[in-house]
Amino acid sequence: MTVTARFFAVFRERLGGSHARVEVEPGTTVAGLWEKVTAGRPDVAAMRSITRFAVNGSYAEFHAELHDGDEVAFLPPMSGG
Repeated sequence: MTVTARFFAVFRERLGGSHARVEVEPGTTVAGLWEKVTAGRPDVAAMRSITRFAVNGSYAEFHAELHDGDEVAFLPPMSGG
């Protein structure tokens, strides 16, 4: 199945684009997608503890199961006022 990973701010900069279409196995979770996207990228993988995720526009937990066509946003911490 195919999902779209959307990258914002530092993820966009470090991963070289705003999104990627990723082939994953049925039953893959947000965690599995994270592992696949950050494989070979320890600079990005190290950001796991400060990253939030949204699936199809709603915040999601790391264990949330993905479905074909889902869009997963990788959201770094935001600051400002």
